[in-house]
Order: sequence, then C-alpha cells, then structure tokens
Amino acid sequence: MTPVSSHSPHGQSPLRTVQVLGGGNAGSSAHVRSLAAGLVARGVKVTVCAPADAERVHDFTGAGADHVHVPRSSDPASVAALRAACAEADLVHAHGLHASFRAVLALSGRRTPLVVTWHGRAHAEGARAHLLRLLERRVVRAATVVLGTTSVLVDRARRTGARDARLAAVALPGPREAADIEDPDRLRPKIRAELGATGRPLLIAVGSLDRHRGYGTLLDATRAWRLLDPVPLVVVAGEGPLRAELQRRIEEEELPVRLIGRREDVTDLLAAADLALLPGSGEARSVLAQEALHARVPLVAADAGGVPELVGDAAELFPRGDAEALAAAVVRLLGDPERQELLRERGARQAASWPSEDETVAQVLSVYDELTQPKLMI
Repeated sequence: MTPVSSHSPHGQSPLRTVQVLGGGNAGSSAHVRSLAAGLVARGVKVTVCAPADAERVHDFTGAGADHVHVPRSSDPASVAALRAACAEADLVHAHGLHASFRAVLALSGRRTPLVVTWHGRAHAEGARAHLLRLLERRVVRAATVVLGTTSVLVDRARRTGARDARLAAVALPGPREAADIEDPDRLRPKIRAELGATGRPLLIAVGSLDRHRGYGTLLDATRAWRLLDPVPLVVVAGEGPLRAELQRRIEEEELPVRLIGRREDVTDLLAAADLALLPGSGEARSVLAQEALHARVPLVAADAGGVPELVGDAAELFPRGDAEALAAAVVRLLGDPERQELLRERGARQAASWPSEDETVAQVLSVYDELTQPKLMI
C-alpha cells in the first residue's frame, strides 16, 4: 500500500499532530501507541497527551512520539496544559469522551481541526448519565470529524449532531516479536499448572472488575458448572472496584473462580485456555474478543455493544445478563469438540477480515490530509 502523504503539498514541513488520551482504556491506549508508531514512520510529528502512567505502560516515546503528561481531570490546570501542547498542532485527535471534551475546551477559539474517535460508550446511571449525554453532544458538534469504531457508534454520533461521522478502521496491535514468545506447547501446561487447572477445563475472562463487565452474571453461571466432572476453573484477569465484592461471593458460595489481578501475559493465558469468556463489555471493539479469535480460542460472549458486529458467526453469543444462557452455552461447547474446532476456523477467518495496523494508519492519515491540505481550485 502506498503511504498517504504526510507533508504539505509543497513539502515545507511535516504534519504536526497531537493525540489526546484519557488513559483509562487499555484498548484505546494500545490503539494510540500503534497509530503513533505508524504515523511517525510516515514522517508525521506526533505528540501524545496522556497521564504519565499511560506512558509507562504503553511507551509512546518508544514509538517515536513526544509525550506530555496531562492528567485525566478536566480542571483548569489540565486543560491549560493541553492547550499549550496543542499550540503548534496542525490537527488534534482525541480518543474517548472525556479526552475529547478536554480537547474541545483546550481548542476553544482556535481553528485547529479536531478528530474524535469513539472507542465505546461510557456507562453511567441517573444524573451522571445525563451529564455524559451533554458531554457527547458538546463533543460531536465541535469535532470536525467523528470516527466510530462500530456502525452503532457512527449512527449515535450522527443522531447526536455530528457534522461528519465515519466508520473507523481500528486494528488490534500486532503480537510480540517471535523471539519473545515461548513455545506454546511448553507454555500451556506450565500456565495451567500455575493457575491450578491441570486436568480440568480452563476458562479465561479478562477486563477491569467493573459493574458493566458482567462478572455478576459470570459468577451466577459458574454455579451450574460445578455439576460437571471435572469442574471447569474460571480465571479472571483484571482489577477494579468490584474486586472485594466478587471475592466475597466466590468464597461464600464456593465458586470455581480465581481472581488473579492485572496481568501483562494475556496472550499466554489465552494460549493455555480451553474457552474465552466475555460476559459483558464496555468496549465497542473488545480487545479480548479480538485476541481470542486471533489465538484460535473458542469465545463465549454477551451479544452486547459492538461484539456481534465484531465477531460475526465466530463465537457463541448469549443475551447479556442471562446467566442460564451463559452456563448452557459453556456446557454445550465444552462437550462438543467439533463445534470448538468450527469456531476456531471461523475465528481465524473473521480475524483475517479485520483491518491491519497499516490499513488503520493509512485511513487515519487520509482523514488528516483531507482536513489539513489546501483544497485545489477547479
């Protein structure tokens, strides 16, 4: 693919972009890291404005970008820091609702083009939900272009008043270098032994321990799996506000579930798993769903948000919040090796249909050029 030009028509200077992150979403942070690397490789100057902890995890400077620490809050000092970082930018690209709102405030009174990517919807109830709707309206009406990672998000942006809303190409960042990956045949039994899953099915769920992730539904479902022989072990990788509540239920009800905290080896965990579970998701393009299909691990997922569009027929879907349906889907799948193999094959095909990192960068850069290069007079 021929790279889209990153320079002005006369080649005087490279395009200067600022990527704005809230820092709370691992998927959007990984996307920005991948995007920064691709843009820098094409001659674009990239500054990433994100909390310092996001830089420590994702190493934006290692991708060739400059990093400016901007806290998550929308207080005046945070907005002022972002405004200063955007002073020389030809274009600003914000990811997520809160980062986008800060960008809108920082660019107030300027004509700098603002691109906003919606990676998912924020979850809230009551007065906070009303506030989020107001923020959404403010952001989409101020943005030059809104990129939605699913067609549902694109439609929502248009209904909310976006001038220009488009479907975004968002790739799952590529795997680690082969030299860093241990032989899967040796790794699988080692990880299963570490987790206590030797001689029993291992089911993996990954994600922050938040209310909307469906972990209550998952724990309800595990009660049915205790009747199986051997009893499957559910391992949940992630941290969050529900940790104590979930752990209490696991202990009181003697559920076959382990909470193992935040892990950096999710790819290895999936390689050792029999099934991947997605009981609920706040992401439009669930990273776990993508990694499971790439790893040829059968996926059981709630049919919520962007998951059905993302996985197609390559997963067992169940109605979100229906613990009985989740339990039944897992029991069926564990007892049907042919169905498991079919899902592996479908998953590999579905994963091959998703955009590559190169295609994602090319699409984004074409939007940037459209918004920053002078229109030719006809």
